[in-house]
Amino acid sequence: MHPEIFHIGPFALRSFGLMLALSFFLGIVYIRMRALRENIDVNFVLNLAFVVIFTGIVGARVFYVLFHWSDFSSNLLSSFNPFGSGGQFGIAGLNLYGGVVFAIAATLIYVKLKKQRLWQVMDIFAPALALGICVSRIGCFLNGCCFGMPCDLPFGVSFPEGSIPYAQFGDAHLHPTQIYSSLYGLLLFYVLHRSDTGKKFYGATFSLMLIIEAVFRFAIEYVRYYEAEMETQIGGVTFTYNHLIAVALFAFGVVLFLILRRTKSVARN
Repeated sequence: MHPEIFHIGPFALRSFGLMLALSFFLGIVYIRMRALRENIDVNFVLNLAFVVIFTGIVGARVFYVLFHWSDFSSNLLSSFNPFGSGGQFGIAGLNLYGGVVFAIAATLIYVKLKKQRLWQVMDIFAPALALGICVSRIGCFLNGCCFGMPCDLPFGVSFPEGSIPYAQFGDAHLHPTQIYSSLYGLLLFYVLHRSDTGKKFYGATFSLMLIIEAVFRFAIEYVRYYEAEMETQIGGVTFTYNHLIAVALFAFGVVLFLILRRTKSVARN
């Protein structure tokens, strides 16, 4: 666990921030490569990439604040204040699904305004998002966040004293949920990149991404630790709010796939 790489005054280069920046960089490189291959305006996709990055960060922060409302309700200005009470600079606390929802909404609006092929663009961005999951979750592991529940597995991990996982479970071995997610992101990137070359219609790759992501996220929620405010009960069964979002994403992905396949209005020649 190495949350900070180095520290200069109030500015700290955090491992999570570095991995997040690296995921953005690799995603942009991939998107540019795909745009050139499919004869899409490179400037358009690069501008869209920066729109996605900005709205994704904002959305991730908004969802985190909403899910931890009791921590921010008395002082909403602190939600996006990069200057901490200890003089440190930076914002801690992001929610992946918030970033995904905001980024997708921004993409829909931007692509429509620029009169580009919506689902062709979404198919290009889908593998890049998977690559981002792979890299950024390594940052989560180094940062000591998004950790799992106790386990007896030989590859369980423990975190050092002073970390949030240690405060919750001591030196118990925990599910390395960050590593699970990182490996899953790499596999998802491979599947989406390969399937995109043989798709029958635009939107197929993006729909597949939503479906697979929803299934994986629903499953991993059972071995990941969450605070009580992130959980709710339905019919006496405990779910996390991410469970509910995953169900919505799955339904949306399936319906979208069926609609696009049926209409074939975006089919390739």
